[in-house]
Amino acid sequence: MQRFKNILLVHPCDEETLTRAQSLARNNHATLTLMHVERELTGTSFITSPDSPALELQGLVVREYQSQLSELITPLKSEGLEVSWKVVVGTPFLEIIREVIVKKHDLVIMTAEGKGGFKERLFGSTSLQLMRKCPCPVWVMKQTNRNPFLRIMAAVDPDPAENSNDELNALILHLASSLTEQDGAELHVVHAWTLFGESALRARGRFTESELHGFSQVEMAKRKSLMNALIAKHTNDGVHVHLVHGIAELVITDLAKQQQVDLLVMGTVCRTGIPGFFIGNTAERVLDEVNCSVLTVKPEAFQSPVTFA
Repeated sequence: MQRFKNILLVHPCDEETLTRAQSLARNNHATLTLMHVERELTGTSFITSPDSPALELQGLVVREYQSQLSELITPLKSEGLEVSWKVVVGTPFLEIIREVIVKKHDLVIMTAEGKGGFKERLFGSTSLQLMRKCPCPVWVMKQTNRNPFLRIMAAVDPDPAENSNDELNALILHLASSLTEQDGAELHVVHAWTLFGESALRARGRFTESELHGFSQVEMAKRKSLMNALIAKHTNDGVHVHLVHGIAELVITDLAKQQQVDLLVMGTVCRTGIPGFFIGNTAERVLDEVNCSVLTVKPEAFQSPVTFA
């Protein structure tokens, strides 16, 4: 599936991220833009030396990055890729979103800002802002990741009562399936579920454990049926299905670690009528704990809260 046609790669990036962006551009016959955003200079704006005139520091830095990006894309052009570069000054996530909106990019890809691990977040402020507010999918690559990927996991939440949620599930599975095929990877699909009001139902011994178990079995059967229908409709054979009982932010994270997942493809929460409301507590907690690359996908109706005159 040729899903991406206009890819934006955030600079600086590591070699794995650059290689992945090249591969996506090549396989999708897409254009590729490398973009560097330099934060606006505060304080001293000139540097001087006894033997040369004063130099405007911001302009000097911008020209240096322009030179770096120009050199970086030369070998990419020689491969036949349609590639360009851009250097701007401003707040990174705002300038990236501006570029996405104006140039209609359909994917942003960048290197994770943190190192990950138990005590350090993998995702920094710019990537989280983009995951919250950027109107197109955002792919954050963990450093030192395997390339190609060995295991890709799609997190879905089938709900026949929510058409927008069903559309989002379809998009997640299409993207995950396409990338799985491209890399020759295993595809894992996970759905985390709980019995609604389970803790309240257990309170004060109103129901016996046998009754609660029966409620859970009925709910699990319903979820299994929804999952089977979703997977049959949107994926091929050979998918590893995980229907896991528990809090989503806990069980998805644990499963991703157990299965040594390289890429997690996940949707975001968007409530109709609240522009820019997305990525709720569940998604953010998953991002806090997961230690792999993540591709976040928004519903088609998502509207970025970032606007420009």
